[in-house]
Amino acid sequence: MMTKNLKLWFKVLCGASVVLAVGCSSMKTPATADVAVSKAAVENAASAGGGEFAPVEMNSAREKMALANKAMAAKDYKLAVTLANQAQADAKLAQGKANSAKAQAAADALQDDIRVLREELDRANK
Repeated sequence: MMTKNLKLWFKVLCGASVVLAVGCSSMKTPATADVAVSKAAVENAASAGGGEFAPVEMNSAREKMALANKAMAAKDYKLAVTLANQAQADAKLAQGKANSAKAQAAADALQDDIRVLREELDRANK
């Protein structure tokens, strides 16, 4: 009787461990993809000037990417996905701020050029 119960518990524990192992490994692929996509977003933001125009957001994105990589190494895939998504959001914000700042600088330069041209036209007409 005792061995029958022991065998049953052993089978239940083995089954549970198989289900757990399959569940964890199935989370690895999406986590790996999310981390890769977020890494690309951070790199894109950096190349767009995020470090210059949005340093706080870029630092946050980089820190979260580092933590996501640590979570991947520790096989904490749920945490890795969460951190990767947060890093991606920070990177997109940094890239948006950088693009906006560049557009504003270009608009300001254009306004200065227009002002100079008007001044020259006014002088020529006098």
